[in-house]
Amino acid sequence: MSDTYTPPDDPLDVLHHDHELLILNKPSGLLSVPGKGEHLSDCLLSRVQAAFPDALLVHRLDRDTSGVMAFAMTPHAQRHLGLQFEKRQVKKTYVARVWGEIAEKSGTVDLPLIVDWPNRPLQMVDHETGKPAVTDWRVQRYEDGTTRVRLFPQTGRSHQLRVHMREIGHPILGDPFYATGPARDFSRLMLHAQNLRLRHPDGGRGMSFSARVPF
Repeated sequence: MSDTYTPPDDPLDVLHHDHELLILNKPSGLLSVPGKGEHLSDCLLSRVQAAFPDALLVHRLDRDTSGVMAFAMTPHAQRHLGLQFEKRQVKKTYVARVWGEIAEKSGTVDLPLIVDWPNRPLQMVDHETGKPAVTDWRVQRYEDGTTRVRLFPQTGRSHQLRVHMREIGHPILGDPFYATGPARDFSRLMLHAQNLRLRHPDGGRGMSFSARVPF
């Protein structure tokens, strides 16, 4: 990732919209929320609020991660969805391409994470003071010496999937922070939030939203 921020100018990709809920497919390379400084003001939140002035932030995706992201359309929905995320009731499925061929078919990474203060925003494993972080993974298929995996985070730590994959020796392709050498040489971070399952804030009905994997 270079220091210059040149977000894509794709139009909003709305997957669902009703009186309480707005679901979008975020492109890779676009911040979820504004960064520090005017040059980092363009983000999905500001673009959404230009089209949907009542939309409120519920969660975020890393700048280089694409995929399903939920916004609330009322303060009630924001509280309702926020609690679902807090209580880990929202089920998230990601797809990633990682370096190398993972020998096992599935597994779980359970490694606590903490911010690497001298190297922010990087995160690192810390068994003393790190916060619990758990990721289940399952191999989909092998592609030219890489592996396509589905990732099921049980916790929502910053950079969790990226650090966990690196820690088991299979960094996500195109990761500017955690991949090295040829694993970095890809046009984008190969991580996509494919599916989000949550309860609708009006009535609690279970709903599932998916966005096609772009790589």
